Parts: sequence; C-alpha cells; structure tokens
Amino acid sequence: MTVPPSGPDPASAPDPRPERAAARATIRVATRDDLPTVAAILEPYVTGTAVTFDENPPSPDAWAVRLADLAARGLPFLVADDAGTVVGYAYATPWRPKASYRYTVEDTIYIAPVAQGRGVGTRLLSALLDACSLAGVRQVIAVVADDPAAAGSLPLHRRLGFEVVGVLRDVGVKHSHSVSTILLQRSL
Repeated sequence: MTVPPSGPDPASAPDPRPERAAARATIRVATRDDLPTVAAILEPYVTGTAVTFDENPPSPDAWAVRLADLAARGLPFLVADDAGTVVGYAYATPWRPKASYRYTVEDTIYIAPVAQGRGVGTRLLSALLDACSLAGVRQVIAVVADDPAAAGSLPLHRRLGFEVVGVLRDVGVKHSHSVSTILLQRSL
C-alpha cells in the first residue's frame, strides 16, 4: 500500500530553483498602472540606503512624468511581471543633455527584495539592453553607488558585458555620509 505524502502537493509548490523563478517573470513595457508598484519598489532604497541619490521617494505622478518623457524620447522603460505582480523595473535615460550624447544612455534597474537572487535582474537588464539597441543607443553607462545595498549591481552589470571605467569619489551625500560612484560602460 502506498501512503500519499502529507502536506501540500509538491507539484503545486513553488519551484525553489532560481532559474525556474526567473523564467516565470515576464519582461514587458511599463504602463501607468505599474507606477504605484514601481514607486513602492524604490521607496525603501531611497529612505534606507545610498543606492540612489534621490532624497525623497518619487510619487506615482512623478513616475508618470518620467514614463511619458522616456516614451517621447523612444527610450525603454520595462518591468518584470511575476504572475501579475511587478517585481522589478529598468529604464534608460539620456546620459547628458547635450546633443552630442544622443546615442548614450544611463541605465537604472531595481528589483524588489522578494525577487532578488532569482535571475530577474539578469533577464530585465538583458531585455533593457536589447530595447536600447533597437532604439539606436550605442553606449550604456551604469552609475553604481558604492554602498553595501548595491552589492548585487556590479556583478549583474559585469555579467552582461559592462566594464568598470572609473570611480567618482565622494560625489554624493546621503544620510550624512559621502558616497562615491562606480562608472561602468557597455557598447551595443
């Protein structure tokens, strides 16, 4: 006689393997409906770390302005959607305002803590690079704060072909501490 296992059905349990979890997330273009969750993902990074130099969390309305601006410029703003829940986002903004920089962008990527370490960041940044290439971008710059909370950003960018090209020492002040940034660059 076979005794059924006790507890939940193993076939319905979430797959703990990171590659399976990452495969569940769909990468898609951000919509206005995603912006409250985007704001919620960034908020703890703003208030508790020096990962971003924002000092106040942007509101969903401020995010709507950014989304519209990037769309008007033909630049990507993507989200990682895991079963209807946004668990990360990435976008590209102009690197500098002068026209000669028009083929260079800065990437931004944030992953919700529940999705970190599952490969979502790799899939999201890879999709962002593909979208940048389609938009005619030639160079992508990453500006990573030298903060323990940003520890995953350097290996993520390096995995996708970014190279460290410099360090800007003590260029920001966040939570009463000077913060340096690490510059990475990738050609498309």
